[in-house]
Amino acid sequence: MGNIVSRLRQFRINGLHDKIKDLRATTPQQASRRGSRTSMSHVAQCFLRGFLVAVLVLLPAALLPGTSQDVAQAVTLIALISAAVVMAEYAAAYPGLIEFRDAKPYNRLRFGMFAVIVLSLTVLQRAVASGEDSLVSSVAIWLAGTFDFSFSPIRMLALSLPEGLPVGHLLNVMASASFAFVMGLVGLLVFLAAMGFGYWPSKGSSFNVWINLPNFDPTKGVDVVQRLERDAQINVLLGVILPFSLPVLLHLSSLLVQPLTFETSLTLVWGLAFWAFIPTNLIMRGVAMYRVAQLIRAQRRRIAEEEAAVPLPARSAYS
Repeated sequence: MGNIVSRLRQFRINGLHDKIKDLRATTPQQASRRGSRTSMSHVAQCFLRGFLVAVLVLLPAALLPGTSQDVAQAVTLIALISAAVVMAEYAAAYPGLIEFRDAKPYNRLRFGMFAVIVLSLTVLQRAVASGEDSLVSSVAIWLAGTFDFSFSPIRMLALSLPEGLPVGHLLNVMASASFAFVMGLVGLLVFLAAMGFGYWPSKGSSFNVWINLPNFDPTKGVDVVQRLERDAQINVLLGVILPFSLPVLLHLSSLLVQPLTFETSLTLVWGLAFWAFIPTNLIMRGVAMYRVAQLIRAQRRRIAEEEAAVPLPARSAYS
């Protein structure tokens, strides 16, 4: 019995010595180096995000022919401002304007989808300006013929343009809008597939509502789950309605201001890119908010089951 007790004491002492050695091995200098590496990596990621945003803003103006010097300077200024805003948002410790910044890869999917739409439209307009028959232009013309039916968002967009425009320009607008619309639908399907396979949000990570939804106040109004589900339904509904309502608003705005004709290649690229991206982004936001509501509801159910499994203490006659 004495030998067993002595061995146990020796085992505890050895384990304690090992822990002390590990603590001594991790010096404050090494801890500061690890912290500096983490901070440097975070700064590098912020600069990379800002650089990618600036490149995306500059590429259409750089690739499209006929860009004037004044337009190039304005685009450069917009690119620098956009990059500075993105870097400041991701470098800040507290949330600001960008949603789901700590719930990757949601923002990466959104940025990738928008970049693909912008670059595809840029390549298409470059081919139209040069008069070449490329694969992108052939696919876009075929999509324009496919979506050319009554009350389609593509035809409504073409009908909202002012009268007297050339037929070739209207065909270019319809082909570009059809191509951007399909790209947005593909990006939405990729996001839904990522959610279906459990890739977003990842199961091993926690979801902070305040950081990922900085403009959402969970303490205001009714229950947070009900508010998330209600906002999710509103976002999805707006995303479905906007492709049909934006052409109507564009036609009504032409009565007050100068009508938008999309005759400039750069205006066509950015206008149709936002026209296709904003509704898709709203649908993705609504689906993401509904998923967050499900996570909160599941967490509440889990906590309630754990509390119900704990037996209550015996009550005495004086309690």
